[in-house]
Amino acid sequence: MPDSSRDTAEGAGWGADDPGAYGRLMPAEVEKISWLDPRMLWAARNGVLASWFGDPTGRTRGRWVAQREAAGAPADKVIRRSDPDRFSFMVIGDTGEGDDPQYAVVPGFLKVGQDTSFAVLASDVIYPVGGADDYDGKFFRPYRDYRAPIYAIPGNHDWYEDLGAFMRVFCDDAPPLPAEPAPRPFGRDWLRSRLWHRPRPGDGERLDRARAARAHPSQRAVQPGPYWAIDSGPVRIIGIDTGLLGTLDAEQGAWLREVARGPRPKILITGSPLYVDGEHHPCPIEGGGTVDEIVRDPGHRFVAAIGGDIHNYQRYPVTLADGRILQYVVAGGGGAFMHATHTIPRVSVGGVTEADFRCYPLRGDSLAFYSRLYGRRLRLRRFFTLTETEAAAVIAERLGIGPTRGPGGPVRITRRVRLVATLLGAARRPGRGARFRLPVRKIYTSLFSPSSATYSPPFFKCFLRLDVSPEGVRLRCHAATGNRAQELDPPVEDEVVIPLT
Repeated sequence: MPDSSRDTAEGAGWGADDPGAYGRLMPAEVEKISWLDPRMLWAARNGVLASWFGDPTGRTRGRWVAQREAAGAPADKVIRRSDPDRFSFMVIGDTGEGDDPQYAVVPGFLKVGQDTSFAVLASDVIYPVGGADDYDGKFFRPYRDYRAPIYAIPGNHDWYEDLGAFMRVFCDDAPPLPAEPAPRPFGRDWLRSRLWHRPRPGDGERLDRARAARAHPSQRAVQPGPYWAIDSGPVRIIGIDTGLLGTLDAEQGAWLREVARGPRPKILITGSPLYVDGEHHPCPIEGGGTVDEIVRDPGHRFVAAIGGDIHNYQRYPVTLADGRILQYVVAGGGGAFMHATHTIPRVSVGGVTEADFRCYPLRGDSLAFYSRLYGRRLRLRRFFTLTETEAAAVIAERLGIGPTRGPGGPVRITRRVRLVATLLGAARRPGRGARFRLPVRKIYTSLFSPSSATYSPPFFKCFLRLDVSPEGVRLRCHAATGNRAQELDPPVEDEVVIPLT
């Protein structure tokens, strides 16, 4: 097995000057996405409008579902596959930026996934707004050599153009929805509709040509709508659509309760993780109840809940009241900019302690990554830049934890190192500097992201492979750094076996 980031700094991708061959897969011209660009933020305004003037995605989703059922999609939304009792599938989340970090994942994804039965894209298939013409370089081109079907659940960015392109690509070329009657003037619905972002005229003209990249019969995947269930081998995989604001409408909630019944082991795939960044987010359902209540119900027999949206890897093994262990996983590191892990506080949530918790990148690598990024961006490299050993040491000091990588030499933690860690939002133990830490973290996570500045390795991207048998599910998180070493043999950053018997 190759070294992972938990073994050596080289295994994390530090110090290498040998980038992988992923650049050969990329188109000649790549759109540079920056979430600090006001034009990009304005195009992606629908999430803010939904929070201010009411969220229309439940109604729109219901119209999409009704359209697909009228066209012959199964009413129970179950895809029944003929996979054997032993099979494998891939999960990759938040992929669609179409730039270096996304394409850096592709060679390892293809290598690890070459014998798998299918893949699932978990949230945010296309950035920035789910446009139809963006599917060429952000979906069809990067995954053209993956020879199995790809299913998907939409993320909030796919909803920024009312899910039209997503439905065309994944739901049997679904036609556009007919226009709704105009709302009454000057009400909340009217204000929202006046400001709402919609697809530009002519968007999607290149989509039919782009489909040729994944036109082989073995790659065909048709799903009944934006949420679905897959019966495959001994398990049922359930994908839910959490829309713009991370919630479920009442109709989808009733469907989820129905398909969750029965003793068959189940895995949830969601666009909004239920445990993330040391916090519990149970995901409310319109009309009452939460997704996590359904997942925890012993009669439903869920064994894992995997969520995208957050662009890294995290795992929380939660012990439930009846003694079962349910694996809550964040798996959104498939291509978009990296969300920091060094801002995650010392974990104590749902009975999960720091000793049980796993994340990738390691917090120290995350802090070192951001220090170099902002050293370049602010032209203060000598001040901001931390070595990976300095970053790991200051994280261990602030959280009161041991080293997460193999032992190295002594590291001097200077006032500069501590100040940089504070400025970049590094978490502390509860009760230590909390009054100062919380506003800094809020400002940091609201204003800063790597975005278009991260076009050289290591990228700290990841994807999952799940090997299913009647006895259990082996879940492995593989790293993709953009370096040749990890491209040729993607290291395993985390692995857990989930029993089914």
